[in-house]
Amino acid sequence: MSDTISSTRRGLRGRLYHGETAIDFYGRRRYGFIFSGLLIVVTMVSLATSGLNLGIDFEGGVAWQVPASSTFDSDAARAVVEDNGVEVTNAKVQTLESGGVESIRIQVGDQTTEVRSTVQSALATAAGVDVNEVSVSSVSSSWGRSITEKAVRALVAFLVLVSLYIAWRFEWRMAIAAIVAMLHDVLISVGIYSVFGFEVTPATVVAFLTILGFSLYDTIVVFDKVQDNIERFSATRTGMADITNVSMNQVLMRSLNTSLAAVLPVISLLVLGSGVFGAVALREFAVALLVGLLIGSYSSIFVASPLLAVLKEREPRFRNLRGLHSTGAELEHMVVTGTSSGLKSVRRQTQVDPESTPSAPVTSSTLLTHPPRPRKKRRR
Repeated sequence: MSDTISSTRRGLRGRLYHGETAIDFYGRRRYGFIFSGLLIVVTMVSLATSGLNLGIDFEGGVAWQVPASSTFDSDAARAVVEDNGVEVTNAKVQTLESGGVESIRIQVGDQTTEVRSTVQSALATAAGVDVNEVSVSSVSSSWGRSITEKAVRALVAFLVLVSLYIAWRFEWRMAIAAIVAMLHDVLISVGIYSVFGFEVTPATVVAFLTILGFSLYDTIVVFDKVQDNIERFSATRTGMADITNVSMNQVLMRSLNTSLAAVLPVISLLVLGSGVFGAVALREFAVALLVGLLIGSYSSIFVASPLLAVLKEREPRFRNLRGLHSTGAELEHMVVTGTSSGLKSVRRQTQVDPESTPSAPVTSSTLLTHPPRPRKKRRR
């Protein structure tokens, strides 16, 4: 009782830290679904119109990388390649920076060995550097297709195994919600790469597969608490909406801490690895991780859990309680105490005091399940 009463004196930060917030996640589920739907629509439109900026490892072709200077920029490099009979209409010309030194990378379709050497010498002459300072890399398109096929097979195998495990550990409805959330994360992450034109490399694919693991972990943490609360409220007439809200508020701080602990090292990779040391490979990996971690944290709260509640409400035990869920002081009481006992007295107090806000604190009187009994007089 003392712990419950003391929790009312805490501010928002204290309630968040102790898992005692009273946010109506279920009541706001439509906002999350609409926002995710809009992101998916933007993703599909961008993929249909712009596609993905696939790197040489997937498309195949030849890439030259030459040091840049004040007199030799990307336009000059493009002109040199075109003057040597290479089609540059779909060429990718990028200016890269590593350790404070800029270089220009030109990627075109597959070329013969003679053309590669000729263009290498011409770029060295135009840039005023030794021919050995101009690097040439070549990848066949068949190798890129092999990487893509293996990545797709790995993704399908991962989803199947995860679905079977969650269905065995929890239930099939949780497996569906978790899979939908993971596909949501990957699809939107790919959409962000398409919209902003980020280059997709093998490091990006590895990052996307890593995203799946993080998204699954964060979702399982929430589902485990939901499962505990389903058993805890099994003897009461508590709807799935209330169970979802209680579970989400109780693990909200843990989810935020997990996401923050995962995002900070990734930001360090971007700032130090890519910005300071100029490691392009780290940038490609870190950008995909950062995007996926943020989307995964969002989906576990606003997609996976509300979707699970919608699916669970179709069960016979929860069907008659659809559309009914506690908010404000009632929800706060359930979150703080972990039970629905004394909920009627909380509801009566809220009805008596119409000016009470939804976030009204839970006091000692609201926790009483019945009025105090009068003391009996002793017979003399």
